[in-house]
Amino acid sequence: MDAELKLFLARAEQLMARVEPWLPPPRVALDWSACLAARWQHEPRGGYLLPLAVNLDISLDDLIGVDRQRELLSANTRQFVRGYPANHALLWGARGTGKSSLIRALLAAFAGEGLRLIEIERDHLADLPRLVEQLAGRPERFVVFCDDLSFEAGEGDYRVLKSVLDGSLERAPDNLLLYATSNRRHLVPERQSDNEHWQMVDGELHPNEAVEDKIALSDRFGLWLSFYPFSQPHYLNVVRHWIEVLARQAELAWEWDEALAVEAVRWATGRGNRNGRCAYQFARQWVGAQLLPRA
Repeated sequence: MDAELKLFLARAEQLMARVEPWLPPPRVALDWSACLAARWQHEPRGGYLLPLAVNLDISLDDLIGVDRQRELLSANTRQFVRGYPANHALLWGARGTGKSSLIRALLAAFAGEGLRLIEIERDHLADLPRLVEQLAGRPERFVVFCDDLSFEAGEGDYRVLKSVLDGSLERAPDNLLLYATSNRRHLVPERQSDNEHWQMVDGELHPNEAVEDKIALSDRFGLWLSFYPFSQPHYLNVVRHWIEVLARQAELAWEWDEALAVEAVRWATGRGNRNGRCAYQFARQWVGAQLLPRA
């Protein structure tokens, strides 16, 4: 009998050794006093919060040329962390103009006052009620951040988001706001046929009601902030700022001149876009190229 038991235990250990690498890592309860940000991880039967190691190296002062958007969102966040009424925010507009960077910079500015950031993917928005349930009653102030939020025609996930933001019988907790970025103002694609109220479209008897349903989601955001493509002077100001920041970190002596401006414009022209992301990438390339001979 003892021999059979030993054989069984040995086979069980072999089986566990083969299965264990496929098991998910053990979940650890988040210590929000030490954790500043987390990401919602979806599972078939729920989900959990995965702590993130964040870098707070970007500040609000690094966002050049979006002063109005920065002040409005900072004021809204300041109201929120101090327990005053505040609004969900939608940042929409051209790509690479600082929408996501602005939200991340808020964490650096207000983490000391209890602000915490939670990233959630657009495909996992159906889990929002579970996430809200986990955060209810906590003393921290949570901004749930969804980047590149948009929906295609026929998708129903946006109705879940509508109910969480404003439309359900169970109110979202006071310690939670949703900040989202999008390239679309109304988050759902609009077509010319949507405005043809005088005729039925795809059998729709009341096409105006279909349009209202589409724009109702963006109406749930009390604060709309618009971001527009950079002019050339704006782009060059951002380039100059990031070169100054990176050069100071590397203790690199440099000076701004016309040749450098022309090189920065040529860099943007090659990419077909002038924006903050392009300016930052050029600054990294230029400063790195100046440091290479020193190595």
